Amino acid sequence: MHIVLISGSHRQNSQSARITQYLEKRLAAIETGTTTDTISLMGNPIPLWDDEFWKVGSNLQKMFEPYAKRLQAADGFVVVSPEWHGMVPAGLKNFFLYCSPKEVGHKPALITTVSASRGGAYPVEELRISSYKNSRICYIPEHLIVRDAATIFAGDTPNGKDDEYLRDRADYALRVLMVYTKAMKSVRDNAFIFEKKYSSGM
Repeated sequence: MHIVLISGSHRQNSQSARITQYLEKRLAAIETGTTTDTISLMGNPIPLWDDEFWKVGSNLQKMFEPYAKRLQAADGFVVVSPEWHGMVPAGLKNFFLYCSPKEVGHKPALITTVSASRGGAYPVEELRISSYKNSRICYIPEHLIVRDAATIFAGDTPNGKDDEYLRDRADYALRVLMVYTKAMKSVRDNAFIFEKKYSSGM
């Protein structure tokens, strides 16, 4: 199985990027033979979506094509989002505007949110509500909220009970993701679910 991790923070040296790296390492340890790839939105590299994207051969299509190929190669995803002002970062929401069922449709994804303090719940709700409709990405019921992020996953061993709990919970969530990833491959083998007539969700 091939898992693509999406690090949704625009910031340089962000906690989200560090946590994404931790989860990527844990995937390799948990599931032998799993391959990974990380798409980082550090520096906000993707321009704002525009309907020019729908024009064949447009500059936006050419820009997104390398990302699209990486997403198409995935069997599942880990989406890591910080909470900024109670929201998902604009760059991550913008990224999903480019995604179609061809890239992410009917593939499972684990939401992981990151808070510098005791937040982190709102981005879970926001991603579940607003990023799946047309992309058809399938968020699994399990998710992770990493609170007090600077103190979590920061070393080779846990630095306290919260860190120890989150490490165990992260391993569990990644295992759940892999079960869904294997199971949902057979869903995508049914070509009718990609019916162009119903390319947009209701």
